[in-house]
Amino acid sequence: MNDDTVKRLNQINREFYQITADSFDESRGQPWPGWDQLIPYLHPPLTVMDVGCGNGRFGVFLAQHMGADVIYHGIDNNSTLLERAQTALTGIETHLTLRDIVEQPPDEGTFDLVALFGVLHHIPGRKQRQDFVRKLAERVKAGGMLAFATWRFYEYERFRERITSWPSDLDVEKGDYLLDWRRGDRALRYCHYVDDTEQADLIALSGLCEVITYRADGRTNDINCYTLLRKENS
Repeated sequence: MNDDTVKRLNQINREFYQITADSFDESRGQPWPGWDQLIPYLHPPLTVMDVGCGNGRFGVFLAQHMGADVIYHGIDNNSTLLERAQTALTGIETHLTLRDIVEQPPDEGTFDLVALFGVLHHIPGRKQRQDFVRKLAERVKAGGMLAFATWRFYEYERFRERITSWPSDLDVEKGDYLLDWRRGDRALRYCHYVDDTEQADLIALSGLCEVITYRADGRTNDINCYTLLRKENS
C-alpha cells in the first residue's frame, strides 16, 4: 500500500473518531470479557503501555484487578477520549499521550505489558501492520508480554451490512472495508479484516513466543481473536 493511501485511510479514521467520540465513549464503557483470560498471565507490579487506549477502559480493568500495582501509559490520537480516560483512571499512576500511532508508532520505553486492543483493524496496509507489531514487540521488556486482538467483523452479517463502497481513487488491499457507524452521528471508518492466516503471520513476525491464542467477546463470544506473546529472557 502506498504512503498516500495510508495517510488517506488514517485520516478517514481520525475524522471518524472526532465525529463519534461521545457516542463511541458511551458504547465502550464495559471491559471486554476476553480480558479476563489474560489476568492469570499478568503479575504485578506491572508497567503497561496501552496503544490506542481510547477512553482508558483497559486501564480501569487492570486497576480493578491489580489495584495500585499498575503504572499505566495510554496513547491515543483523540483528545476527547483521552480526557475521558484521565477522568476514569483513578487509583493508579497514569500517563496519557496524545499521538497518532499510525504516523508515529511508539518508539520509547519498555514495559511488562504492551496492549493493542481494537486497533489493528485501523492500521492501513499489510506491511504496515507487520512493521507495527514488530515495533511494539521492541517495547516489551525481557520476560514481558505483548497482547493484541483482531476484530473478526467480516464473519458476521450485521457488520457486512454496514460495508459501503470505496471512492474510486483509493487503491486499497484485499480485506479492507469502509463501514458506517449507526450510533449517534453517522460516520465512516476504515477497517481491515485480519483472518487466521494474517494473524499467524503477525505472530511469527513479532519475534516473540506465543503463549495463547483464543476467541472471545460479542454476542457469540468469538468476535475478537486474542494473541498473548512473551519475550523470552535473553
